[in-house]
Amino acid sequence: MGRWLIIFGLILIVSGGVLSFAPWLINWFGRLPGDIRLQSRHCRVFIPVTSMIVISIVLTVLINLFKK
Repeated sequence: MGRWLIIFGLILIVSGGVLSFAPWLINWFGRLPGDIRLQSRHCRVFIPVTSMIVISIVLTVLINLFKK
């Protein structure tokens, strides 16, 4: 359990650093073809379908590489 908390903490530190110092690295998120963005006068709905699929594939590959 402690090992997973340390890994999760490191992931949070890295993602926080990227958001603070290099926001252009994640500028693509939500702008891929297939991401749903609906707007009206009273409501906004954003569903990043394609972006989440890409993130899921990348995380699956990374986890499988480090698991072996």
